[in-house]
Order: sequence, then C-alpha cells, then structure tokens
Amino acid sequence: MSTPTDNATFTYTPTPGQKESLHDIFRQLHAWRVENFPPAQLQSNIDQRQRLVAEANPGQWVKAGDLVHPFSVQEVDGQTLTLDSLLERGPLVLVFFRFEGCPACNLALPYYQRNLLPGLQALGATLVALSPQVPEKLVAIKRRHDLGFLVATDRDNSLGRRFGILYTADEASQKAALARGKSTGETTGTGTWQLPQPTVVVIDTDRRVRFADVHPDWLLRTEAEPILAAVAELRQPVAA
Repeated sequence: MSTPTDNATFTYTPTPGQKESLHDIFRQLHAWRVENFPPAQLQSNIDQRQRLVAEANPGQWVKAGDLVHPFSVQEVDGQTLTLDSLLERGPLVLVFFRFEGCPACNLALPYYQRNLLPGLQALGATLVALSPQVPEKLVAIKRRHDLGFLVATDRDNSLGRRFGILYTADEASQKAALARGKSTGETTGTGTWQLPQPTVVVIDTDRRVRFADVHPDWLLRTEAEPILAAVAELRQPVAA
C-alpha cells in the first residue's frame, strides 16, 4: 500500500519481504522535499526541527521508572480508554504523534501497523496512538490507513503535558502555517500551537514506565525493534 503525503506528491510503498526502517523512510521524504519544496518553505521546516533539538530539555521528559497516574483518553470511534482498562491484558505502548494531516505521521503510523503491531499482539501488549487533535478530525488517519490499533485524543494535551513532551511552534512556523490558511490550533481543533514531540512510552502492568523515547525532531522517530525488545523483556519470567 502506498502512503500519500504532502498532497499525494510523495509516496512510499514498502517492498514485500524487505526489512523496513522508519529513519530510511523519513530520509526519502526529506530528499523529496529538497527537490520539490520552495526553498523558503524547506528552510522553515529545517530550522524549526533544528531549534527543537537545540532547545530540548530531556530532564523534563517522561523516563523509565516513572509511575503513571490514572488517565483517560477518547478513542476516535467513541469509547473512553482508561489506564487501568488498557493494562488489563498486559503492557501498554503509547505512541504520541502530531495530527492526522502531518505527512510524517502518515508514514509512521502505517509503519507501526506493519512492523510493530503484530509483535505486540503476540506479546499480549496493547498499542495506542495519541494526538491532541479532536476525535472528529483525528479519525481520518485511522480510516485512511485502516489502522488495526487504537487511535485516541489526548484532550488539551493533558498526558503529553504530564510527560513533559510538548512544544510550541516557533514564530516563523506559525507565520508559514497562517500563510497556508490555518493555524495549528485550527487544524487540531485545540486552539493552540502546542503539539507533542513524537514519543513512545511502554508502561508495565504495575503502571511503571519501562521504556521512553522522545524525538524533538519529528523526522526522527522510534523504530519498531527497541519497542518490541522492551515489551518482550517485560514478558520474560522472573527468575526465582
């Protein structure tokens, strides 16, 4: 299946039987942009991502060992998901992404469907993708890619704020978005410029974080292998 991004002008089609790398997919996306984006738009995108990396404060981020307090999120198909209900069958994997129209997110979530979901299902773990975007807008990404995992709204960035992973678009990016016709808040339905940095969090059944990986640059995201390794470790029998 091809994955359309940037108004269907860049497509990625996985090769059957070939190992995939999310980083390689994003390198292809960036290379396409270098060839096709107006220089000012390309530079604005690069500058924003570089600034987020330079200003990142890992000390604020969620980390292994943290206790996760109860929360609830709304799945785009209507049900309310609580931390306790999500942990009933085993570990929980949370994937934070930006919004349904984000080109990189439209590459990352199908990648996780192909490369992460089957392994998590075999390990008895639950996968939830989270964005602050309101459900009536967010549902489009689940339908577009026929995603087989839960996709839910983190209202008002509540959990993202608790995990210390939020960022606010810089002035140049805000101006660029407005020039294209919509603010981030209008796109997401939140009314703010805040979005989560792409993040993966693995939570054990004791509500402790066992793995956390945060990427300020949204064109660098967590590969499937370390997530599966973290969950597999939780499913190993404890030595007597």
